[in-house]
Amino acid sequence: MPYFDKMKGNTQSPPRVSPMEIIWSWIGSFLGIAAVGLIHLQVLDRFGLTMIIGSFGASAVLIYGAPRSPLAQPRNLIGGHVLSAVIGVAVFQFFGNQLWLAAALAVSLSIAAMHLTKTLHPPGGATALIAVIGGQSVHELGYFYVLMPTALGAAVMLLVALIVNNIPAGRRYPEFWR
Repeated sequence: MPYFDKMKGNTQSPPRVSPMEIIWSWIGSFLGIAAVGLIHLQVLDRFGLTMIIGSFGASAVLIYGAPRSPLAQPRNLIGGHVLSAVIGVAVFQFFGNQLWLAAALAVSLSIAAMHLTKTLHPPGGATALIAVIGGQSVHELGYFYVLMPTALGAAVMLLVALIVNNIPAGRRYPEFWR
């Protein structure tokens, strides 16, 4: 059956990364998420604002753990999150009374828009979904959700990635800006 033959995949998994690669991935992800979390707790939480969202965990995997991936580049990180946040908020405002529909539309429209703009960043799908299912505190932000937590949090993580990923020899970030 040709259809099921496609699902067999390769017989070998990708090679392991070096211990140093693991250490630098750990350092970057720790510092990136810690920076976003500290800004949230020390500054923004006092004003009832948030800066940390679940999709940033997946972004950390990409920008610190796979910094050479096309999906981890700055254009994808920032563009994917921001575009998806706009779409997620808009979809919730129009279809929020039908969460199942709003969730499906937010994610699928985000994927299409990221493809069209060459900003595909898988965590962007989660950013759009969070705008729909994130609860009252997220919904009350409206389009401010695009700026904070989304754009500001992604920018902080990008800054950390630019610093940490360029410290060790043999590792560089970004591969491209545009």
